Amino acid sequence: MNKLFNILICILTLGLFRCGGNAQSLTEGQLAPDFTLEDENSVKYTLSDFRGKSPVVIFFYPKAGTPGCTKQACGIRDNISKFEENEIAIFGISVDSKESQKKFKEENNLNFPLLSDEDKTVSKAYDVLNNFGVASRVTFVIDKEGKIAHILRDINISEHANQVFELALKLK
Repeated sequence: MNKLFNILICILTLGLFRCGGNAQSLTEGQLAPDFTLEDENSVKYTLSDFRGKSPVVIFFYPKAGTPGCTKQACGIRDNISKFEENEIAIFGISVDSKESQKKFKEENNLNFPLLSDEDKTVSKAYDVLNNFGVASRVTFVIDKEGKIAHILRDINISEHANQVFELALKLK
C-alpha cells in the first residue's frame, strides 16, 4: 500500500494530472491567509510577522523526498543567497510530518525552512489540498503588505527558483 501511495505521489509531482487543490479560490491582490507553522526543528513561523518587512515566497509541494519535490527544493537551495541578499523570505510547505521534513532537509542539505502542515489547515486555507490529501505544487509570492502578488499553478521545476526570485525582487 505504501509503495502504491509513493508511486501515485510521484505521478502527481511530475504534474501528469491534476486532482484538485489548485488554489482556485484565491486571487492575486487579496490578503494572503495568515498562518503559524513549525519547521522541522519546531521553530514557529507566522506569515504576518513579515508584513512591512519583506516579500515572502511560499511554495507548497506534495511529498518530501520524491523526485520532483527534491529537484524543486534543491533549486531553491542552490539560489538561496540571492533570496537572502535581497531579504526575500522563502518557505516550503507540505503536509509531511516534522520528522519527514527534517530527514528531507538533511539528506539534501536544504538551507531554508520547511514547514509542516500535518493537520492540513494551511493547505486547506490556500486551497492547495488535492483529492489525495497532499498539497498540490502551487507557489505564492506575497508582497510586503501581505497580499498575494502572484500565484504560480503550472510550475516548471527546473526554472522555479529563478522565476519566483524575479517575481519577488520586483516587490522590494
